[in-house]
Amino acid sequence: MATKGKLAVETENILPIIKKWLYSQKEIFFRELVSNAFDAINKLKKISFSEEIRDPDDTEYAVNIHIERDKNQLVIEDNGIGMDFDEVSKYISNIAFSGVNDFVKQYEEAKNKDQSGIIGNFGLGFYSSFMVADEVQVESLSWRKDAKPVIWKNNGSVDYEIDEGTRTKRGTAIRLSLNKDSSEYLDKTKIIELVRRFVDFLPIPILVDGAEANRRDPIWAKPPSSLKKEEYTNFYKYLYPHQEDPLFHVHLNVDYPFKLQGVLFFPRLRHEMELNRSNVKIYCKQVFVSDEAQELIPQYLTILQGVIDIPDLPLNVSRSYLQNEPQIKKIAKHIIKKVADRLKEEYQKHRSHYESIWPDIAPFVKYAMMNDDNFYEQAVPSLIFQVATDGNKKAEFINLDEYKSKHKDKIGDKIYYVSDEKSQAGPLNILRSQGISILLLNALIDNHFIQFLETKEQDYKFTRVDSEINEHLIEKNDDVKILDAEGKDKKEELIKLFKKALGNDKITIQVESLKDEKIPAMIVLPEHMRRFQEMSAMMSEGAKAFEMAAEHSLILNTKNSIIQSLSQPVLIESSGQDKNTKQELVAQQIYYLSRLAQGNIARVDIENTLNISYELLNRQIS
Repeated sequence: MATKGKLAVETENILPIIKKWLYSQKEIFFRELVSNAFDAINKLKKISFSEEIRDPDDTEYAVNIHIERDKNQLVIEDNGIGMDFDEVSKYISNIAFSGVNDFVKQYEEAKNKDQSGIIGNFGLGFYSSFMVADEVQVESLSWRKDAKPVIWKNNGSVDYEIDEGTRTKRGTAIRLSLNKDSSEYLDKTKIIELVRRFVDFLPIPILVDGAEANRRDPIWAKPPSSLKKEEYTNFYKYLYPHQEDPLFHVHLNVDYPFKLQGVLFFPRLRHEMELNRSNVKIYCKQVFVSDEAQELIPQYLTILQGVIDIPDLPLNVSRSYLQNEPQIKKIAKHIIKKVADRLKEEYQKHRSHYESIWPDIAPFVKYAMMNDDNFYEQAVPSLIFQVATDGNKKAEFINLDEYKSKHKDKIGDKIYYVSDEKSQAGPLNILRSQGISILLLNALIDNHFIQFLETKEQDYKFTRVDSEINEHLIEKNDDVKILDAEGKDKKEELIKLFKKALGNDKITIQVESLKDEKIPAMIVLPEHMRRFQEMSAMMSEGAKAFEMAAEHSLILNTKNSIIQSLSQPVLIESSGQDKNTKQELVAQQIYYLSRLAQGNIARVDIENTLNISYELLNRQIS
């Protein structure tokens, strides 16, 4: 005879509250019910070592999901430990657990009931089935040989019915009569999607209408020594099918002082702005929990992809739990350390490979260093820089200790670099011809990063190749005088010509003998001024992003034939207006071409440059 009763709760509206609260997250019912089924199988396996169980030959453990479309029902069944009448009464009917009243209280007090996310703290896993079902039936047969089958029914109210059932196989079946808003769960494709999302890596078969739907191969649970590179790559491609192969990985395997497993991958970035994307999945005992890993993976490591499995994590973990749980903070620190250790290991043991992937991981490493002093200290030994080389040569890399050891006697504490090999080719080639290594710093982050390094190491002085005129760029013994036929120095008159042509007193005109005669002139902007200008440009839009700093220098090269021609008396001392105008046009063109070579020219100046070019061409053919 059926027994009827009421759910043991102090409020009669708990199930309507659950249904309303979780409506936008209702898919978690699937995770909860399949996880419960898996737990039931695990419990049976343990009992079978010491007790005689019902159906001892039924050892093909699996979770079976049946879609009974004609009945509008979804069934989740296991062949695990099962329950008898008393156990169903205790574990299903009695939800007067500690916390339900707190749940109701927080629900009533929450200002934003759609986003507060407190459901996960109150152990309401089985009752999440009422988010999708008008009625729930539990059919169970215990592992004990003398137990009788039992069936429990509830239609979403506090009233339930429990009676002797008809089940003949050990285990439990949860039968959901779906509500009108949940017909999507009668779609096999949808159910397989949920399997892949939530329980893909449970180590038992999960069958959907008889066909296995889960992968069952969590490589993070295996010893790293047993895995090959191809297995890591294949796993990554399974998780992220549209991504290129990862650069390398970090395998996490910790038993003390906390339990942690996982595999994190360094993806190949297509663009530097992808630094802020995050795609690390959090699992608990191979069951998906969340892809919101902000508290475990700091913002500067969000480039990482992969899986973290924390066995002691609640399935329905809340963000407040992650923020306030001390163990989570310890785990986060461990992850940071393991990432830095992995970089160091790759650098020390496989430097050639490390150098080959450095252009891809450099923005991430630099960004992480700038955001965490501990990470900086741990990862700085693996910091390298690409050297600007001739296009026909293999890429070269160097660390800062190697750089200083190689060049200290020649250039002191300076570290020369270029941000653009093409526009800064002139001074780059001059310095490189003297055996000086020039670092290539052409990423968006580099301007900030070199300033950061200079604050960390006082003896670092990063200097762009075109930021100063020094003994490495000019001929020490050359006389910079420009003599006419009578032996008079025309240098000052040449300076006057450019000052008049440019009409800008803030531009300093300087005459030097550069080591490269092909360069007529070059713009020199002090390092600190240029950095400020570039940082301002990053925050500006339109033409302002290309404005040249008001105060800068134009260096005229006395070894260049164009400058020498401009200095000839026939041009400078001409009484003809046309001649004067023409040489001023040439001076203006030299200046704007120097600006253009630096990549620092505004739209209005490009127009001026074109107009000057057209005028010079016109005069040449007239």
